[in-house]
Amino acid sequence: MSAARLWTIARLELLQRVRTVSWYVLLGVFALILIAVTGLAFLAYGGWGQSGRGVFSVVVCVTLLLVLLVSPTLSGNSINGDRDAATLAPVQVTLATTGEILLGKFLAGWITGLAFAAVAAPFLVIATFAGGVRPLTVLVSLAVLVVETGVIAAIGVALSGVIARPLFSVATTYLVVAALAVGTPLAYGLVGSAIASEGTSVTRSYEFGADGAHVCRDGSRRCGDDTGQFVCGEWQTGTYRVPRFDYVWWVLSANPFVILGDATPTTYNEHGYPDDLFGSLKLSVRSAQIPPALEQRWDDCRPGVYLDDRPRPMPREIIDGTVPSWFVGLAVQVGLAALLLWWAWARTRTPARTLPPGTRIA
Repeated sequence: MSAARLWTIARLELLQRVRTVSWYVLLGVFALILIAVTGLAFLAYGGWGQSGRGVFSVVVCVTLLLVLLVSPTLSGNSINGDRDAATLAPVQVTLATTGEILLGKFLAGWITGLAFAAVAAPFLVIATFAGGVRPLTVLVSLAVLVVETGVIAAIGVALSGVIARPLFSVATTYLVVAALAVGTPLAYGLVGSAIASEGTSVTRSYEFGADGAHVCRDGSRRCGDDTGQFVCGEWQTGTYRVPRFDYVWWVLSANPFVILGDATPTTYNEHGYPDDLFGSLKLSVRSAQIPPALEQRWDDCRPGVYLDDRPRPMPREIIDGTVPSWFVGLAVQVGLAALLLWWAWARTRTPARTLPPGTRIA
């Protein structure tokens, strides 16, 4: 493995992108979107001086979203696009190995994705100066953003080596990204709803007379507002379905946004609730780990009293008492990208034993 050859391939790939006007137009549109998002985030979190953490988290999440939307197009045709243009074969007959070609194109795709993060840098600086952003939050969130950008670039480059047609490889890359970002919450919701337990509801209501008035303990027709004088009926028991999302919460671990929120340290406001988007994402995922109550009681004679009288945990208690999953999800993503890169290496290495029908060599 030669670092010089690796960087040469990556540099050539990057030069092909920066020479086009569309590249700069895309970066400009990206900047305009971030301007609008940053302004709305400041309004949503209360203005300058008290909204830094919230605005910072929103800008990072939107940057990740836009990277997920753009990277498949930029990296999903790296190898098969060169094969169609008859520029891959001349590179393969040089001293560059198949691994160097793949890694060089992956490095170029990663740097291309990071260019969008660079466009977001001024907005992140503005959010940081707005106050309240901890250095550890900045370091961890940006590190996750950089790694996620690399994972998406690796998947796109790998699929461009596995699939012969550029259009199909780009579409497949989008499908894989959609499966991670959108498919995981869909699977979580559908499977969690399908795996349901039987819950029991126990209720008791006041007795009413023929005239529709409450039946009083002393036999009078009017009890006034004294609920202690009302006569309660028999307990009624019913059953209902309780979705068991606590069985499938781990499905969300491979979601890029869940990884970002779960890995970033959480900060809380004076009421004990997360004060940024990272903490809100973490709280939602961690709350899914808590098993639901399978028995509930409502008594009209004791309004507000349930069978489950356990104190409701605060968000900090939920987050501290549940299992982090970001490293598992990140390992799944990295493993998937590595497996696809190996497959692309097997399909791209020369001399090739077989090629897809209609594949152009030179």
